[in-house]
Amino acid sequence: MFNRDNWQEIFQTLKKNKIRTLLTAFGVFWGIFMLIIMLGSGAGLENGVSSGMGNFATNSFFIWTQRTTIPYKGFPRGRYFNFKNDDIEALKSNIPEIKYIAPKISGWSSGDGTNNTIRKNKTGAFSIKGEFPAWNKVDPMEIEGRFINQIDLDEQRKIAVIGSRVKEVLFEPDEDPIGESIQIQGIYFTVVGVFKPLNTQINFGGEKEQTIYIPLSTLQKTYNYGDIVGWFSITVDEGESSAVIEEKTMKFLASRHSIHPDDIEAFGHFNLSEEFEQMNGLFNGINGLIWIVGIGTLLAGVIGISNIMLVIVKERTREIGIKRALGATPWQVIVQIITESVFLTTISGYLGLVAGVGLIEAINLALTKFQIENDMFKHPEVDFSTAIIALIVLIVTGALAGVIPSKRAVSIKPVDALRAEI
Repeated sequence: MFNRDNWQEIFQTLKKNKIRTLLTAFGVFWGIFMLIIMLGSGAGLENGVSSGMGNFATNSFFIWTQRTTIPYKGFPRGRYFNFKNDDIEALKSNIPEIKYIAPKISGWSSGDGTNNTIRKNKTGAFSIKGEFPAWNKVDPMEIEGRFINQIDLDEQRKIAVIGSRVKEVLFEPDEDPIGESIQIQGIYFTVVGVFKPLNTQINFGGEKEQTIYIPLSTLQKTYNYGDIVGWFSITVDEGESSAVIEEKTMKFLASRHSIHPDDIEAFGHFNLSEEFEQMNGLFNGINGLIWIVGIGTLLAGVIGISNIMLVIVKERTREIGIKRALGATPWQVIVQIITESVFLTTISGYLGLVAGVGLIEAINLALTKFQIENDMFKHPEVDFSTAIIALIVLIVTGALAGVIPSKRAVSIKPVDALRAEI
């Protein structure tokens, strides 16, 4: 394989028909180039969607009440019911697989529903949410100041954690909102924190940047909700199935609120873990399709090389016959043909790989330099393992491209080869 004469022969053969060599090599170049571009684009799509989810606890589910559809224990169908504060401790005590539980309730707007928050001469319409400290574990956020704590809940403190957009509307650009007061529904709240969401794909009732969080107990008192809870956000322990715990939670809450065990419409629910698994399955499918299409395109180029190698073998029939007559073994002839095929495939494929990676990196650099933000496409990339796999595919397909021509070459008898070309 490393014989100098063999390599000189390979280079001379390729130089004889430069245009044919270039066109043949271009097929492999284009196949690996498109494979890399598609893989990089797929990674950019996946990164965009994944970054939009931020650090949201994907092993979570959400549950809220709806109207009943089955009469039960003397209660008619169509009954409304609500979760209550005592459900929180009951869930913690009876379902040990729960890691975090974050009850939530939303405030309502007065008047025409436009402006519900005032600070000096500025007003704004924002989502008002009553929260537990655990919400920052379920949906982590970047906070300047602090989030709600247990003391805030116990003492029903009038404190607020505002979104970044709320800060822009109610405060001057160079003004520090921490410690300042805002008025919500006629009641003054002290701002203790400003948050910026780490994810943008998962929203519950309005844009997060335009949300104001206050302690759940404070909101219940401010809006005269009593001990009503709007819905629960629940995160399960690592290794536990959120789907199983979700079913267990609904059955437990159904028994507490006299709901028929078969009344599946009485609870609204959303399992983020299942959605996340479906999304991963979708991207796995996309990547699989990319590999199928890319390798198919690459094989088309390899088949072209194999056909050209058959032509080259036919053109070199006399030469092969002379080598065989001088003592060259069939294995030496096979190695010569396969080496030529692998060389042509590898060089053209490597150039396609470099061009593809270069283009992907250029796109990534342009997105970063010009600060082009898109929640669906970020940081296209091709990792090192993918490049290694692509190179291995190149070498293997190059060897396969030379198998048929090499067999054709050794099938020629020296006497026949010397007599005439066939």
